[in-house]
Amino acid sequence: MSLVSPLIVIVGPTAVGKTDLAIELALRLRGEVVSADSRLFYRGMDIGTAKPSLTERRGVPHHLIDVAEPDETWSLALFQQRAQTAIEGIYRRGNLPLLVGGTGQYIRAVTQGWVPPEVQPHPDLRNILENLAKTHDPYWLHAKLRVLDPIAADSIDPRNLRRTIRALEVILTTGYPFSAQKRSSGSPYHLITLGLKRPREELYRRIDERIEAMFANGLLEEVQRLLQRGYSPDLPSMSAIGYREAAAVLRGEMSLEAAKTQMKRLTRIFVRRQANWFKETDPAIHWLDARQIDLEELERYIRQNL
Repeated sequence: MSLVSPLIVIVGPTAVGKTDLAIELALRLRGEVVSADSRLFYRGMDIGTAKPSLTERRGVPHHLIDVAEPDETWSLALFQQRAQTAIEGIYRRGNLPLLVGGTGQYIRAVTQGWVPPEVQPHPDLRNILENLAKTHDPYWLHAKLRVLDPIAADSIDPRNLRRTIRALEVILTTGYPFSAQKRSSGSPYHLITLGLKRPREELYRRIDERIEAMFANGLLEEVQRLLQRGYSPDLPSMSAIGYREAAAVLRGEMSLEAAKTQMKRLTRIFVRRQANWFKETDPAIHWLDARQIDLEELERYIRQNL
């Protein structure tokens, strides 16, 4: 057994089956799950994020789910701090932590000990960038980031205006690429990283079925409740795929079928972006075909590598 504290990491694209596998392994290994999915932070945003219910979690403790209101901002640095705190608490209880999610930068921040750029917020510059995004749109601002730092642009969802602005703020303040300023202090954990994969056609089918189920299960009603509580569809949390589309349907700006089509298209783009973070050629990732996992064999593999 390694002298460094072990951390099981489960990665893979949206809808591949990470949640179910994490729960099965946690039950077998006396584990607790730390979510690395930035969409699951927010209370009241359940259907559109495919958040596992308490029943679906089957008694397994989950951390960093429902920890913020939709109008609160969670930075990468705050997530990293809270995840590390959660992991330390799991160790103290004598349990095994499982870090689970498809948000690449959140996984890497924890597993590689990222040290964020030491650049203080610049309110005036942020205001200028926010006004440019309003005058044009977030995609226009993201295109400017791509010119200045294509590596950073590849790692940031164009819909995530907050992260786009932060990257530009760091670049314009320091004169150096944002991507070059992420330093790593090395992993503080003994990592066992499992990657889940499915054939792309099957994955797309599962995504389509999930989106149809979201509307059948009340996505429009969920978004209506959020809007009635005063949460703007322009909030960073509401940029998650599905929420702006649902808000547009409720305002009569988009048909239901058009919203579904756009969500399916954007999710496919997101899946391709996730693949840039976790490549099947990465020797540090033990890849598994999600269609044929032998849980007993996988448990043995993990125990042998702890």
